[in-house]
Amino acid sequence: MKFKRFFTVMFFFFALLVTKIAIAQNYSNVKVDELSDATIVEMIKKAESIGYNDAQLEQMAAAQGMKADEIQKLRLRVEKIRKQGATSPAVAQTPNSAGRQQSETVDATINPEIDNQTTGSTPKIFGSDLFRNGNITFEPNLRIATPKGYVIGPDDKLLIDLTGDNEVSYNLQVSAEGTIAIQYLGRVAVGGLTIEQATSKIKAGLSKTYPSIPSGRTSVSVNLGNIKSIKVTLTGYLVKPGTYTLSSLSTVYNALYASGGPAENGSFRSIQIIRNNKIIATVDVYDFLLRGIQQANVRLQDQDIINVPVYNKRVEITGEVKRSALFEVKNNETLQDVIDFAGGFSTQAYTARIKAFQNTDKDRKIVDVAKADWGSYLPQNGDKFIVEPILDRYQNRVEINGAVFRPGFYELENGLTLKTLIAKSEGLREDAFLNRGYINRLNADNTQALIPFDLQKIMAGSESDITLQREDKVTINSLFDLRDEYIVNIQGEVRAPGTFNYADNMSLESVIQMAGGFKEGATPNRIEISRRVKNSDATSSTARTAEVFTVNVSSDLKLQGEPFILKPFDIISVRNSEGYSVQKQVKLEGEVVYPGVYTITRKDERISDLIKRAGGLTSSAYADGASLKRPGATKVNPNDKNAINVQDEENKKLLNLKRLQESGVKDTLAVEVEQQLIQSDLVGISLVKILKSPLSKQDLIVEDGDVIRVPRTLQTVKVTGEVLNPNSIVYLSGKSLKQYINGAGGFTANARKGGTYIRYANGSAAAVSKFLFFNNYPVVKPGAEILVPKRAEREKISPQAWIGIGTGIASLAAIIVSLMR
Repeated sequence: MKFKRFFTVMFFFFALLVTKIAIAQNYSNVKVDELSDATIVEMIKKAESIGYNDAQLEQMAAAQGMKADEIQKLRLRVEKIRKQGATSPAVAQTPNSAGRQQSETVDATINPEIDNQTTGSTPKIFGSDLFRNGNITFEPNLRIATPKGYVIGPDDKLLIDLTGDNEVSYNLQVSAEGTIAIQYLGRVAVGGLTIEQATSKIKAGLSKTYPSIPSGRTSVSVNLGNIKSIKVTLTGYLVKPGTYTLSSLSTVYNALYASGGPAENGSFRSIQIIRNNKIIATVDVYDFLLRGIQQANVRLQDQDIINVPVYNKRVEITGEVKRSALFEVKNNETLQDVIDFAGGFSTQAYTARIKAFQNTDKDRKIVDVAKADWGSYLPQNGDKFIVEPILDRYQNRVEINGAVFRPGFYELENGLTLKTLIAKSEGLREDAFLNRGYINRLNADNTQALIPFDLQKIMAGSESDITLQREDKVTINSLFDLRDEYIVNIQGEVRAPGTFNYADNMSLESVIQMAGGFKEGATPNRIEISRRVKNSDATSSTARTAEVFTVNVSSDLKLQGEPFILKPFDIISVRNSEGYSVQKQVKLEGEVVYPGVYTITRKDERISDLIKRAGGLTSSAYADGASLKRPGATKVNPNDKNAINVQDEENKKLLNLKRLQESGVKDTLAVEVEQQLIQSDLVGISLVKILKSPLSKQDLIVEDGDVIRVPRTLQTVKVTGEVLNPNSIVYLSGKSLKQYINGAGGFTANARKGGTYIRYANGSAAAVSKFLFFNNYPVVKPGAEILVPKRAEREKISPQAWIGIGTGIASLAAIIVSLMR
């Protein structure tokens, strides 16, 4: 009973876990590109409702079967939506006149039938970036002379300077009542006056105290000592409406910049400046955007109100214009004005007419506006104008290709004929095929027609000329276009064998000369030329497949007798002289009496013969470690004192270690590297057996390029690979492989013990083998190297895998509970 209760609790626990993660949807077949922004936002909200962040949202999608590439796309979509700060793709936050946020649905003006001609996204409102651009701040210049029209108010400081016969300076602050107190004059009301008016008033008052002022011997100047702050209220459809404290030198544009400018539904063309409950100016931002003119950009005063009403009429223009956007249009402005707002047409614009998509009370309609009507057509709110590209076709083009001196496109003039077109293209080339040419012509239904002609007769005038039409394409072939390229091939004992272009009357001697002449071992006798057979009997089993000629020429290529004339596609073979042989060399290195390069004197010369020629082994030679390297003659340089490249050997040992790693190790080699290792140059030999039994199977016949190396008596064993302390250990007879590994600190945690192998000094190798439960370790010899490869890394179980395991356990628990009832 307790067992049953335990599994019941486990079942409900795992069922609750899986239900919380899987938000009622299977994502195995979901394509993120096909999901709308609203769907992505809904997924984010559901994940946030259970406390998941974006990373956990991705894990949830993976647990529900979403593929890795789709999860990557989901991540990008979520980041994009969060940057936009949108809660719904179709809802934009627009401030009302009270400064609160209200949701207004964006008008979807893009019609499905014209989506292919637009970007498919909400169009940009012209001017929306102006007041959000940090590079354009509209900050007023505070270090300028006081403007004469500046209106004095409370907290302003006035600097009054008298110069001349009288030298007096006053620094006076305007009181809250708008007055200043001047010595000997008393209080003077300056609030509400401009600097110019206040200067006249102060000058008149001081004239009673200073008689030299009216005569001009004393001058009076009035300037601002500091600039006060004013409060301006911005209301209406703004990004950040409210009351702002600004400098008293600020203008309308300064205030608009501080508030972020008009919002999505705000007007850019009828911004009102209200002072004392009267509209004193109306600002049209388009004047600045289009022409750089700040009309009506008045200087603000304390308690001024800037009101941004909702736009009255807005249209969109897109396609082949220089600036595609949504433009605000006044009632008296025409389509021509909208085109001017867009910067005019691009170079590919179709300007005969513009398509206008309009909204009616019930549905939509399309209007074609001709060019003559642009100045009188008054756009309606919501109109969308499409400027289409011109057609990719020509009304007067013909083309000529092939064997003429100037192929290409030409103007179709009235009455242009084939012969005239050939003359315009600088005439026919010498290799022109005169028997036939053809014209590709478009029929009335745009299907292709092929018109052949006899070029020779047309050029001679014996056949009537052909009048050309629009988009005719004339093709005149070259003789070389209609046949295989004529070549001859020479191979064998010449200095530069290869393929050469055929020429008329080309002789055998000429081709041999073109190939650089004979090599030293070449014989000028029995040169073989094979030629194609054209008229062979295809039904005969003994039919000839090639015609072969054997020719003798002079060794110095003198002109004598009738030369052998070649034909196209002949193959020339130059043989070696009988009995000619190039010297072949091998190299002896290390502990022999006379090391160096030796020339092979017989075809059956063996390793034991070379050791005898070298005077035998020295007293310190280690015969068991002797090795044979067979790289081939092209890899041996007799001047190289170190024919066996030590670095190459080290690299190959490292590559062998990597090749022996288990599958799954991150640095496992590619197939081409394994192929390189298989083609090793080293040949495992036993020099002890060779010297003991000459001419035996162990005593190999030497070949050109062989390198035989006899090392000095070796005293160490090297341990490398996955051991704790790779190093060289002193060799002791009878010491086992495992003891040498322990001497290097033992295996690492990543060691693949079963892949351990020994590489002996002579190039041979032996690996650890296993019989039943016992390991069979190979014998360790002096100079050997023990190599331990790496074991594959074990992957950790991911959260998705744990979820899958939990789901499986929950399902198993449910089955057990149902069976025990």
